[in-house]
Amino acid sequence: MIPRTYAQWRHCITVECGIPLSADFIAQRLAVWRNPGLEETQRFRRLYGYAHWQAVQHWLVQAAQEQEAAAAAEPPLAASAQQTG
Repeated sequence: MIPRTYAQWRHCITVECGIPLSADFIAQRLAVWRNPGLEETQRFRRLYGYAHWQAVQHWLVQAAQEQEAAAAAEPPLAASAQQTG
């Protein structure tokens, strides 16, 4: 199934594929998808179309924004405890 919404896409990536939406993963994927000259990007656009390519970029940005919002809302003590671990 090709995801048509952010919720479907997120479920597909994190649950079905088992890929955590980490900041590194998001940055890496955006670097590829934002470079239309790369073979991987061209192949994706051929297989899934321009609209889906654009949607996936938007969903990656949305996931990054959610991470930033969650990190900003996290109490400082909890953040430092996670880092020390």
